[in-house]
Amino acid sequence: MKKNSNITKGPRYINPYFGGILLGLLLLATFYIAGRGLSASGAAKLSVVTIIDKIAPAHAEGNAYYDKFIPTDDSSPLFNWLIFGAIGTFFGGMLSGGIYGRLKKLRIEHSPNITGKTRMIAAVVGGMLFGIGSQFGRGCSSGAALSGTASLSFGGLLVMALMFGIGYVFAYFFRKLWI
Repeated sequence: MKKNSNITKGPRYINPYFGGILLGLLLLATFYIAGRGLSASGAAKLSVVTIIDKIAPAHAEGNAYYDKFIPTDDSSPLFNWLIFGAIGTFFGGMLSGGIYGRLKKLRIEHSPNITGKTRMIAAVVGGMLFGIGSQFGRGCSSGAALSGTASLSFGGLLVMALMFGIGYVFAYFFRKLWI
């Protein structure tokens, strides 16, 4: 029996429609259980504040931004559902990679037209810009766009529209990094 030649030998991923349904159900569950939607940048922010508070407590308490997130009681800011959500996201990604056979070896996926080093530099710069933008926008794509849109927030709808619109514009100029 001849195998289908249309099937590629590259990494496999979950069906995007099924993944979208799962993400929607997860978002619904977070609204029901936690009373608010998803957020990934909040976990990073709490982690950074905790580290700075442990390394340089005087600096953290003297900084108006950090001081807002330092608890006044003995509780740890890391004992927050956002942190557990980020941990779950990490292990969920590992589980998906294991199920779909993408954990065999560490690899840098990139276009044949660029080097792995160029791809990593582009990923680091893009990640840094995304992180900075998430603080200006008062949330990352999951918090501001996904959760905001799900709650019919005008700001969430605006963030989602601008994120995709600007993404399409920039994709034209940076397409060589992945094509």
